[in-house]
Amino acid sequence: MAVAPVKEAPVFAEVDMGDDSSSPTVRATVVQASTIFYDTPATLDKAERLLAEAAGYGSQLVVFPEAFVGGYPRGSNFGVAIGNRTAKGKEEFRKYHAAAIDVPGPEVDRLASMAGKYKVFLVMGVIEKEGYTLYCTVLFFDSQGCYLGKHRKIMPTALERIIWGFGDGSTIPVFDTPIGKIGAAICWENKMPLLRTAMYAKGIEIYCAPTADSRDLWQASMTHIALEGGCFVLSANQFCRRKDYPPPPEYIFSGTEEELTPDSVVCAGGSVIISPSGTILAGPNYDGEALITADLDLGDIARAKFDFDVVGHYARPEVLSLIVRDHPANPVTFTSASAKNEDSHES
Repeated sequence: MAVAPVKEAPVFAEVDMGDDSSSPTVRATVVQASTIFYDTPATLDKAERLLAEAAGYGSQLVVFPEAFVGGYPRGSNFGVAIGNRTAKGKEEFRKYHAAAIDVPGPEVDRLASMAGKYKVFLVMGVIEKEGYTLYCTVLFFDSQGCYLGKHRKIMPTALERIIWGFGDGSTIPVFDTPIGKIGAAICWENKMPLLRTAMYAKGIEIYCAPTADSRDLWQASMTHIALEGGCFVLSANQFCRRKDYPPPPEYIFSGTEEELTPDSVVCAGGSVIISPSGTILAGPNYDGEALITADLDLGDIARAKFDFDVVGHYARPEVLSLIVRDHPANPVTFTSASAKNEDSHES
């Protein structure tokens, strides 16, 4: 394991050079670092420093945690109880909304520029705003600096549902890139078998799993997905201390604030890279902010699929099948707009 010095804190890189093989190899990094909460420009600056660091190791693909841009509001309840919302909680949401980004928008343009500058494929967790609804979203960029598309979390977990909207089937992409077919599912979405199956059916090879879950049990889920999908799994989580969030009373960790010191770890990371055979290539890391890096031998995918191809030779479509409604689910459709579209297609 090599130690990489950085200006703010030590960042560790674990590099597995792999074995001799005629199949392509991709160097990938998962970033384990905290958001600068309520400060999106500073968070983007930090993202660029980490991206430059990863590119310095020769990484071709860099994956950031869930909600890295915009922040994961760990510990907050936004003043919500059944039948009541407090004024302080509403103001907290206003500030959180202000830190979110438009997609497309200037922050997306900057992320695209970063990807092009450092010649890496970039997978970035953000909080997206569309009007006044927020979404937990992953953005994808290629190494030429082009924005490829997004995935919106289709099922926020527990209290996340009071602040984030629900994605639909139109944003479950798998992008066919020169380094492999890349897609993502966010945090506990990864426990949804039908979502995973949809992604397997799209041929995913590099399965990105940005998360906020640092429990040991998360590792079992990541290993299972790698084995089930015959794909590489790259899970990126934040490492956060209490001091990485605003101090009280501006920001309160509900139910635990009195027990915390500024140095208390509130998210311990656990970022990891796993091969299609279930072998841990790098991580899990629970020590601090880190760049966790491994070489992916893409030939391992075919070796794993020989044993088990969940939507191929191990499928039984005459017994079990899946229908995915992958059209946008819009709450309002204007017939005049539809008529204009039809006219333009006819002309």
